[in-house]
Amino acid sequence: MGEQATLPVRADSTRKRAFADYRRLLVFLRPHWWRMAGNVVSNVIAAALNTFVFTLLMPFQNEIFNKDKLISTGGWLGALQSRLINPWVGPNTDRLGTLKVIMIAIVAIVLVKNVFLWLAGQLGASLQEYVTRDLRDRVFRHMQRLPLGYFHTTKVGQILTRILNDTDQTKALITELVTKTIQNGATVLTTVVALVSLSPRLTLLSLIIAPLLTLTLQPILRKLRRGHRRLRNEYGEITSVLQEVVSGIRLVKSFGGEPYEDGRFVGASSEYSRGMVRITRVSLLSQPLTEIIGTSIAVIILWIGAQAVIRPNSGLDAATLITFMILVMQLLPPLKQLSQTPTTAQQSMAAAERLFDVLDRQTEAETDRGTHVVDRFDTSIEYDGVSFAYETEPVLRDISFRAAKGDVVALVGASGSGKSTLVDLLPRFYDPTAGRILVDGIDTRQITLPSLRALTGIVSQDTVLFNDTVRNNIAYGAGGKFTDEQIQRAARAANAHDFIAALPNGYNTVLGERGTRLSGGQRQRIAIARALLVDPPILILDEATSALDTESERLVQEAVDRLLAGRTVFVIAHRLSTIVHADLILVLDAGRIVERGTHMELLAERGMYYRLYSLQFGEADAGERVGSV
Repeated sequence: MGEQATLPVRADSTRKRAFADYRRLLVFLRPHWWRMAGNVVSNVIAAALNTFVFTLLMPFQNEIFNKDKLISTGGWLGALQSRLINPWVGPNTDRLGTLKVIMIAIVAIVLVKNVFLWLAGQLGASLQEYVTRDLRDRVFRHMQRLPLGYFHTTKVGQILTRILNDTDQTKALITELVTKTIQNGATVLTTVVALVSLSPRLTLLSLIIAPLLTLTLQPILRKLRRGHRRLRNEYGEITSVLQEVVSGIRLVKSFGGEPYEDGRFVGASSEYSRGMVRITRVSLLSQPLTEIIGTSIAVIILWIGAQAVIRPNSGLDAATLITFMILVMQLLPPLKQLSQTPTTAQQSMAAAERLFDVLDRQTEAETDRGTHVVDRFDTSIEYDGVSFAYETEPVLRDISFRAAKGDVVALVGASGSGKSTLVDLLPRFYDPTAGRILVDGIDTRQITLPSLRALTGIVSQDTVLFNDTVRNNIAYGAGGKFTDEQIQRAARAANAHDFIAALPNGYNTVLGERGTRLSGGQRQRIAIARALLVDPPILILDEATSALDTESERLVQEAVDRLLAGRTVFVIAHRLSTIVHADLILVLDAGRIVERGTHMELLAERGMYYRLYSLQFGEADAGERVGSV
């Protein structure tokens, strides 16, 4: 009983939310109001002209059948016909002349009507595309400014779908749906006005019978709606498999996984095709049903109208009845399309809800409470009792240490020990859940994000290059701030200039997606050149020379040495031989600092660092180094 009582409440809540979402979407129409207004006016004029053309069949038939009166209808409709035809028909005009006048009038009106239809189509198409563009751009700009945690918890495919597919689906609601509804509504309105002018009694009868069409089609429309929802999920499965295979094609090939992936893709593709066949089978029922119901309605009206025509003094003649029937049949297609509006709206509203799920999330700028603007780093960085948890499980626990300006701090530990999270807190990709991080004695949460991140440069193990020129990859995000000479100087310092100069177009060479045209060592040196160009006082280095050949490692290490000079550096160390000269080594285990000191001090303690070093270089080598202290 209680569950039943809550159903109307839920339905009412859903309707309120849908209305609120629709109002939010209308904001995107405001900059293009003149396109919307032009579309409405053009559609109304075209619909009125289209209806008026059909009414000219009455004088045409009257003239053919040699009726006494050329204009058989009265009221405003008869007055319009008279104003259009009578000036061109004189007392000496024969029947063919009169028919010629009427036909020329019909052609002229159809021509003008189609001019307005073309104008309405142009305005409607530009309205759709520009509103979709604005919505897509808004979601993209907002998405980029969301905290890093959003991207860690949301699949790439979901993000792509929301920015591309959902914005396109929402277009149907805020533009196409609106413009088509106006077009169909204008056709229905003008046709009904003309029908009332021709025969109020038959019009009332038509308006009672015609809704049967929409009521009969509703079960089919509901089934189509459910089918389309299932199809979207099945299409998402195809997209998911395709994205995974393309991203991991090297793995697929190396493990001979092609047959397995064939099975996954063919299975998802077949399920989608079966669903499409089912939904097409149902959708094809709407046309014959519409025709059967429409014909039945027409026959009923025709029978009643014929009786009125035969009766004397009924006020209805054959020409009026035939014209009336043509207008009734013209009324059925827009009524059918209007009946489908709720289905289209529901599909689009689902997409709109997903977009607002992104837009309603707070950006980093909205959550930033920093007020200090810093443009230099002078003394030290201090972690004071810092703890952090992504959700409930702590990743870092009570981290405390101090790094003076110019120090190299190395972070060592097993995978998952918290090394990357520790350095991600410094540029405030995340905020500590406890404790504080001080830069020159100022809590980083009191420093504005743009100025804090301007102090920090990052060279990651997973080098990110974009499908752009070498020049733009090195000077990424800087616009025209740096000259070609400065870019080349940074490339030389990173040992990258020689191989860049050897590329087909030098610094103007487009690197391809993720820099696939370059080797691992070359990509690393581009990333180092990027950091050298902006010259940050604080550097985060995810040391990544372990996967390089000897020559590439030598060139990268030389570039790294130049990059470290004069900076405060946090190094995530994979090869312990690269951090023997670090000023401070922090050994992390399960989010805690378990050891700290210099390389030789930690070896002498024979703790975790000693064991890690022994695993990489052998216990004898570690023992010799300890013995030489």
